[in-house]
Amino acid sequence: MQEAHFDLTTADGEMPTWTFHPDTDQATNAGPYPVVLFLMDAPGMRQEIRTMASRLATAGYYVMTSQLYYRQVREFNVFETGDRDRMFELMNALSNGMVDADNGALLDYARNDPAADASRVGVVGYCMSGPFAVTTAAAHNDCVRAAASFHGVRLVTDQEDSPHLAVEQVNGEVYIGAAETDDWAPPEIIDGFAAALEASPASGRCEWYPGTEHGFAYAERPQYDQAASERHWERMHDLFRRQLHGDG
Repeated sequence: MQEAHFDLTTADGEMPTWTFHPDTDQATNAGPYPVVLFLMDAPGMRQEIRTMASRLATAGYYVMTSQLYYRQVREFNVFETGDRDRMFELMNALSNGMVDADNGALLDYARNDPAADASRVGVVGYCMSGPFAVTTAAAHNDCVRAAASFHGVRLVTDQEDSPHLAVEQVNGEVYIGAAETDDWAPPEIIDGFAAALEASPASGRCEWYPGTEHGFAYAERPQYDQAASERHWERMHDLFRRQLHGDG
């Protein structure tokens, strides 16, 4: 496994970025690998995020993850600081457009790395980044073929940049994995997004994870549900295998 850590220059500053991918070998036709943008959740960039990104990369992907709060801080992990007020300040300072632009910078970098195939791109988001996965798929619909959101918030809003409106521009498949009990994404939000997805040209579905709460996919969160988390990995692998490797 190859790993790299560097600061990526964006229009708004230097964004700490990590990449993970298997070795490349022309003799065995290993690589270049489809790109997956692995978006951090609200608690902040931490080792758990990078471990999950590395796990996904072992399945044959060039996975990129970054510190989305870089405009204000280089490091933040609410599990270390306990400062939830600061977490919400950082989260609320982000917009869909900001992250779409950041992901555009990541894709530009990937296009210049021979280990990456940036013509086949997937994106996955959790919690606050669930909506970013959808809007990134819309903003970069020339290359993003698959987007997944797990316990994602703000999938339907009354703003012009709402993900449920952006799905109209997605050129690929969208998967939404929703917690059964989630104050941040109640049933009316998921149902509203499902209706918009059904009416759009994009393919995909919304799926409920029975007995779960917001944050079920993360082992370090108190809401972790091992069975549901493993199912989320199964769904993600299935989506990316079909859409990025053409095994559908």
